[in-house]
Order: sequence, then C-alpha cells, then structure tokens
Amino acid sequence: MSSALPARPRSAPMQKMRIAIVASLYNEQYTQALVDNAQKELAVILPNTKLDVARVPGAFEIPVACELLLGSETPPDAVITLGVIIQGQTNHGGMVAESVTASLQEMAIRHKKPIIHEVLLVDNEKQAYARCMAAKLNRGVEAARAAHSMIELFQAMTQKKTKKHMGFIKK
Repeated sequence: MSSALPARPRSAPMQKMRIAIVASLYNEQYTQALVDNAQKELAVILPNTKLDVARVPGAFEIPVACELLLGSETPPDAVITLGVIIQGQTNHGGMVAESVTASLQEMAIRHKKPIIHEVLLVDNEKQAYARCMAAKLNRGVEAARAAHSMIELFQAMTQKKTKKHMGFIKK
C-alpha cells in the first residue's frame, strides 16, 4: 500500500477536457468524501474541465454506467470510478471487487480510454476513513491526479509524438 499521495501535476492540458465520475451511493459517507475530494483537486489541476457525476446504487453497478458513458456519442476523456466495499464475514465483497476490477480493466482496453479505479475494498471503517476522508492517503485526490496523468499521456500518444517526447526514453 502506498503511504503518500503522488505529487500534484504542474501543468494542465490547454484544451477543455471532459471527465466523468461514476460513484457508488453505498457507504455514502465515504464515497461522497471521495467525490468531494476528487472534484476539489480537479478544479485545481484541470480548471477547464467539464465534470459529470453519475451516482449508482453500489459498486457492482459502476461498470455498466461506465460502459454507457464510454459508448456514448461524446465519451469523456477519462472516467474516475469511486466506491467503498467494506469486507464483511462472507466473500461477497471480494467477489464484487474482483468483478468490478476485471470489468473496468477490460473496458479501458476496449475503449482505449483511461478509467481510474478507486473502488476500494477495505477491511473496516477505520481503513475507509483513512482512504476517503483523511489527507495523507486520500484516494479521491489520488484519482484526480491519476486522471490528469493519463489524459496527458493519452494526448501525447495520440498526437504521434516521438517516444522521446512521451517520456518513454530518458536521456
């Protein structure tokens, strides 16, 4: 587990971006904190971004909402997925988490769009608090920064810049 957030990006893409957040309503005190923190960070690092937020009942419903967004006439430049699954005494939480993870990965590859996966599987509310509400490990902030990085990378790659300019080759 990482113990600190990645650094805040220094630059923002010049063109207007569109980012969608798909967030679970289940464990709402935690997921709302993730949404709020992601929105605040995006306002700072991607100020020209149009942000759409879709709320779904639970983590299991996140992939189908993402599929609808990515298959739309004007898909977002990136999707941030936010949810909190608190592992109980059965394996249900783990099964949901595995299903969501596999679905999101397959969708990102098929659509060639960044999907930032912050559907968290935690053992207890203390872990949920640390990742959703506290500043040090805040996954909402981390998701916003990851979206920025991936949008920047995808822009560079699709503009057919040389590998040197994409950061693949360091001199």
